[in-house]
Amino acid sequence: MGYKVAVVGATGNVGREMLATLADRKFPADEVIALASENSTGKEVSYGEDQVLKVLDLAKFDFKGVDIVLSSPGAKVSAVHSPRAAAAGAVVIDNTSHFRMDPDVPLVVPEVNPEAIAGYRKKGIIANPNCSTIQMVVALKPLHDRFKIRRVVVSTYQSVSGAGKDGMDELFSQTRAIFVNDPVQKSTFTKQIAFNVIPHIDQFMDDGYTKEEWKMNVETKKILDPRIKVTATCVRVPVFIGHSEAINIECEEPITAEEARQLLRKAPGVQVIDQRDNEGYITPVDVAGDDPVFVSRIREDYTVDNGLSFWCVSDNLRKGAALNAVQIAELLVKNYRPE
Repeated sequence: MGYKVAVVGATGNVGREMLATLADRKFPADEVIALASENSTGKEVSYGEDQVLKVLDLAKFDFKGVDIVLSSPGAKVSAVHSPRAAAAGAVVIDNTSHFRMDPDVPLVVPEVNPEAIAGYRKKGIIANPNCSTIQMVVALKPLHDRFKIRRVVVSTYQSVSGAGKDGMDELFSQTRAIFVNDPVQKSTFTKQIAFNVIPHIDQFMDDGYTKEEWKMNVETKKILDPRIKVTATCVRVPVFIGHSEAINIECEEPITAEEARQLLRKAPGVQVIDQRDNEGYITPVDVAGDDPVFVSRIREDYTVDNGLSFWCVSDNLRKGAALNAVQIAELLVKNYRPE
């Protein structure tokens, strides 16, 4: 017997990717429902190669009878409708930031802490972590298990798709404007994004970090280990799809680049592309549409004891959002079979 699945935010970048991923991975769904705001009602979205779904109004939708909800409509919308869906009996896998640090809501990356899924029974909600956190902890997990990571210093290079369709449109329109000598208009980003980098993602906090940087810190602690210290600098770059991260770790145990390389090659969800030669590393253009977390440039850091640096790239719309959510749903129905 298949499941009745609803995708909330179905017209957005992540929502469309969720629908594509459900179809690609042949998730056992008898019925899939596309939900979005009133403004999107009646629009059509693709589900797999052959099916087209008409978008229904989220505000008017009755979740009774729905088994699983994949939700990515924005935090404020999710704060209202994810609890409503859970109260109707659905298990909600929520991709927004709203529930991530709720102690009664598990924050899950299947390759890292799949056992946490069992905690969904408290509120009927499972949180999907931030895209930049997901790819980092997938790469950190095998290294932490073996060498016990003490501290992480990470700089991110995050694509404009992380800001949604509006972010992608702004990069395109600004790039075109520069080439034809038109005025450069900005609305989604605080500064020009075309041919530029912006060290500002989400709101600034009182301590000078941005909320995106704070998320990487607290989410890593919740998912992987509360004792790990994390400091992040998150930067928006003029790339359409794919987040990159320069990661430096300091471990309790001695670590070599070769040991790390061998562990990462065996790790679930990780692919190592690490040749010390031209094109012997991965870039965002190479990974768009792919599922794994890619690791390159693995090398020892001689400035600290037991230090290692590496380069990490992943498609933020897939593993950073939609794929992670669908993998959670797969484990949910395999091991917990929500009724």
